[in-house]
Amino acid sequence: MGRFTYDHGGIVRGPRDQKRIALIFTGGDFGEGTASILDALGRRGIKASFFVTGDYLRNPNHHPYLRRMVADGHYLGPHSDSHPLYCSWENRAHTLITEEAFRADIEKNLADLAAFGPSRSEMRFFIPPYEWYNEQIVKWASRLGLVLFNFTPGSRSNADWAPDDHPSYLPSEKIYESILTFEATQPDGLNGFLMLLHLGSGPGRTDKMHPRVGPLVDELHSRGYEFVRVDDMLAGAVPGT
Repeated sequence: MGRFTYDHGGIVRGPRDQKRIALIFTGGDFGEGTASILDALGRRGIKASFFVTGDYLRNPNHHPYLRRMVADGHYLGPHSDSHPLYCSWENRAHTLITEEAFRADIEKNLADLAAFGPSRSEMRFFIPPYEWYNEQIVKWASRLGLVLFNFTPGSRSNADWAPDDHPSYLPSEKIYESILTFEATQPDGLNGFLMLLHLGSGPGRTDKMHPRVGPLVDELHSRGYEFVRVDDMLAGAVPGT
């Protein structure tokens, strides 16, 4: 258990003693950056991890991407079917969904994902919608055999979804710089990082992050980092611990 860092019961960082990063890409309503991201990873022989919602899965335009993720050896896993908010923003301990509804939503997401190749037993890792959860959600996920994880805090990589007019908006160049600054100034750098980026941000964001994925990977590789799938980074993790 000491190998991983936890927050509210979910794993938020892998082992800090190795220069390894797990790139995590989530997809929901939008996925306009998927092809570019897959191309960038493919040219470099890098394996990443993709977690998508039912909305992403139900878009026929995304089906070739999903098949390619599996064919290229990436990890494909659940991000919920309907992207519900599990707990209150103001009071995180207050769960907003029943266990029955949680289970039905995740099971549908898993079943739909399985149509693109991964078996149910292979889909052990789960990142919650909105990256927001509590200890109760972690327990419910564990009852389904799922290890709940979240992105590693510190950089601003996960801000790449925000539209131009949103209070959380950060230019892609600033996101890129935040990652490299964190790496250079923290004692453990990005060791064990679960780095979250998005497959799309929709028409509301004109400054897309996905063209920078390739250069970012190149820079971090030059700093000595290896890129691994989430199941490699979190090997040995047990649901609910």
